[in-house]
Amino acid sequence: MPPLTVGRTLRRAMGLRCPVCGGRGLFSRWFSMVENCPTCGFRFHRVEGHWIGALGLNTIVSFAALLLAVVIGIVVTMPDPPAGALIAATVTVAAVTPVVFFPWSRTLWSATDLLMRPLEPDDDVDVRYWPAARPRKRR
Repeated sequence: MPPLTVGRTLRRAMGLRCPVCGGRGLFSRWFSMVENCPTCGFRFHRVEGHWIGALGLNTIVSFAALLLAVVIGIVVTMPDPPAGALIAATVTVAAVTPVVFFPWSRTLWSATDLLMRPLEPDDDVDVRYWPAARPRKRR
């Protein structure tokens, strides 16, 4: 397998794929992620409290979308922004964004965790899918 670079790992996560092998089928339903990758066996819940990071990521994206909706709404409707329409739009964004972004928050957090804590033998990943070592830069 090619080395796990930041770009490759995050692209896999954005495609809702395993950050280790790029395998599919990580979600049985929108809110139900499998425990291990069906292709390489990578265990997504690596430590107790692992998904707190995904929750934080989802919260950050949701608040950013909410802020963007408020700013765009005000700028587009200046000089007299309609309060009722802005409230309806922001409530909709606040309710929909976390639900829609949920699977991506899970895969992106798994990728981020993998980049911060590389694979270890305890992760039980099939040896065929262990990434190659990153080539060292010559000085």
